[in-house]
Amino acid sequence: MLSKPAPYARPFWLTRWRLTALYASTMGAILTATAIGFYLAMAQDHRREIDHRLETVASTLHDSLEPSLNQPGQLTPLVLQILPDLCTTSAGCSAPPDRHVLGLLHQQGYYLRLLDLSGQRVAIAGDPPDQVIHPTGAGLHTLHKADGATYRQMSLPLKNAEGIPWGYLQVGSSLEMLDQHLSWVRWALLLGLPLALGLVWAVSWWVAGLAIRPAYRAYRQIQQFTADAAHELRTPLAAIRLSTESASRDKPMATTEAQGVLQVVNRQTQRLTTLVNDLLILSRLEQADDRSAPTQVCMPDLVKDIEEEFSALALTKGIHLTTVAPDAKTLTVRGHESELYRLLLNIVGNALEYTPKGGHVTIRLTPRDRYALINVEDTGIGIAPPEQAKIFDRFYRVNPDRSRHTGGSGLGLAIARAIAQAHGGDIQVKSVVGKGSCFTIQLPRAT
Repeated sequence: MLSKPAPYARPFWLTRWRLTALYASTMGAILTATAIGFYLAMAQDHRREIDHRLETVASTLHDSLEPSLNQPGQLTPLVLQILPDLCTTSAGCSAPPDRHVLGLLHQQGYYLRLLDLSGQRVAIAGDPPDQVIHPTGAGLHTLHKADGATYRQMSLPLKNAEGIPWGYLQVGSSLEMLDQHLSWVRWALLLGLPLALGLVWAVSWWVAGLAIRPAYRAYRQIQQFTADAAHELRTPLAAIRLSTESASRDKPMATTEAQGVLQVVNRQTQRLTTLVNDLLILSRLEQADDRSAPTQVCMPDLVKDIEEEFSALALTKGIHLTTVAPDAKTLTVRGHESELYRLLLNIVGNALEYTPKGGHVTIRLTPRDRYALINVEDTGIGIAPPEQAKIFDRFYRVNPDRSRHTGGSGLGLAIARAIAQAHGGDIQVKSVVGKGSCFTIQLPRAT
């Protein structure tokens, strides 16, 4: 999570809120549409099932009753045998049998009605609603009672054995169970959907934080980098300005004094040039599209060149510089030779700088599976554990006074890591204060 926003970080918080609103609204719309679609599909499926049952029962009864019918509007004993639980308008209701041809009518909510040609009730079974669909209204209908109860009814015309119209058959079912079930589903969706949307909002806030964190971190790094670069540039520029102002205010200077001023200006100009060149290198490494095509780099030759480069400095400081590469005579890395040279130059240069007289610096080249390992070991002053994670940061110096005295810009190790990472590798450091350090460079081998 991001910390409480400072004024400069407020745009990132606004962006996070906008991302959260975008994610949450999108997911909320999808969830709402899905919930509505689920409810409508489930309701339609249940109604289709009820309609299918009514059509099946009505068709079965229709086919069973028509051969048993005689005079229009009158029931025959055979009809009463087929449906012994009918309540007729003349004889009333008989006792329900143990079983009959359609046990579905005994289920709660189902009913049957027989009507004559004028629409008058001849017989009923079950508990039909008071409303009667006119006989001409054959097919499926939805009925509504005054108390709000809803029924679904199937109506079919009946004929006797001679094909003469006899009356009408109505089979229906109460939709109370379905309405209760759909009401429960609606409440579940109405209560569950806000909870789901709340969870979506929380997750969207977390995801937006993850999405914006790299940009925020890069922004902070740019801010820190700008501040550090300004600080590094200010020192030599101030020295140059003071020297030139001093020279312009004084009387005509002697040759010795003029040479001193020029030496200060030249020295500070060199520091500025080194700093600008290092910044350009870092910028180029971060823009992969601007780099040239990589080539095969022979690492033993490169390490040998580094040893020759520093041999005079090591001899002057009284440091034993050695190279060990017993099993790496043909070890190659695919990359840019000038950049890899700069990588080793910075690491070995640092090792020599912080190793006292009589110490040892060893460059060890070893093939390891798919990688080339380069260990630069020294017996120098070492690096304290809290500072080991910071030494690859730009402009960070373990000993600022000493680094500035030697002309260092504080970008050497940052450039080294950037080069290693640009080649698909990395740099790690292990160090013990007072005993020395070991920098391990890991680079992918050329296939």
